[in-house]
Amino acid sequence: MLRKIIPLILALCLSGCATVQPKEQTQYQATFLTLFDTVTTIVGKDDSEDAFRQKAQSVHDQLLEYHQLFDIYHDYEGISNLKTVNDQAGIAPVRVDPRIIALLSDCVEFYKATDGRVDITMGSVLELWHQARTDSLDDPANAHLPDDTKLKEAAEHTGLDALVIDKAASTVFLNDPDARLDVGAVAKGWSTERVANAAASGLLISVGGNVRATGPKDASGTPWVVGITDPNNQSSYLHTLYVSGGSVVTSGDYQRYFTVDGIPYHHIIDPETGFPSKYWRSVTIVCPDSGIADALSTALFLLPLAEGQALLAQYDAEAMWVDAQSNYHYSPGFEDLIRT
Repeated sequence: MLRKIIPLILALCLSGCATVQPKEQTQYQATFLTLFDTVTTIVGKDDSEDAFRQKAQSVHDQLLEYHQLFDIYHDYEGISNLKTVNDQAGIAPVRVDPRIIALLSDCVEFYKATDGRVDITMGSVLELWHQARTDSLDDPANAHLPDDTKLKEAAEHTGLDALVIDKAASTVFLNDPDARLDVGAVAKGWSTERVANAAASGLLISVGGNVRATGPKDASGTPWVVGITDPNNQSSYLHTLYVSGGSVVTSGDYQRYFTVDGIPYHHIIDPETGFPSKYWRSVTIVCPDSGIADALSTALFLLPLAEGQALLAQYDAEAMWVDAQSNYHYSPGFEDLIRT
């Protein structure tokens, strides 16, 4: 459901004696808490709250479909989703919606392009980290890491050899009964891109740090202003960017994490080590395609700078890295995008 609609700006401009200028539209904001386990915000200008509400609700409803299809934790009546695929691992192929086939097929390409850094078959490993984080946040006095032996055992059940996609039959099968899919590194951005392509022009859609503009905010071409969060102070920005289209996606260590013996452990796990990556505090990608941006933000978070730059050069994208010492690093064209 639509949680909140907030009118932000109201202005009426009339000029000239004979010519009446069009009424300036009001800017509204809608916030949802039911999608991809994060906060989704939609901002846009419109002639009325009702008109904006319809556009925002349409975006929500389409995102909800993707949320349910790609969910690995919950069942939904009448839907064979990724949880269904995981539950049937080693048992039988599952006939799925073509959108699942499309996402998984793109994820296979991301796996190849990133040399395995973006690996959707890491579910068995990520499940152990997810449980440790949940337990530790619920009971900080007994915070703990995943069992090292179990992590190593889970890592034996990762890799694309376990994933069988039959496009003709629209089925997905995990041939290893202990393998599990987890598309968290890609699904939000990938889904946002597809919904944005079908949405009205002039919206700014943010799905948990995946920001996508469907065009400038008004007919005069006024760009949106998107901030890059400071990992050390989430109420402030390192930079702001002008955005009239395309996406801005950030991966960081400062949102989903827990602490054990004074050491924070975030949720972005390196497939090579089975532990959170230590290269960066945050990586921000600016790219026309939100799905590609989401995959790149994860991959570059798991790579040293030179290797990340080399991967970035394969795409129409720019990046900003923040290291542990709060030093900034930029791809060659990123600084041209900075507003402040």
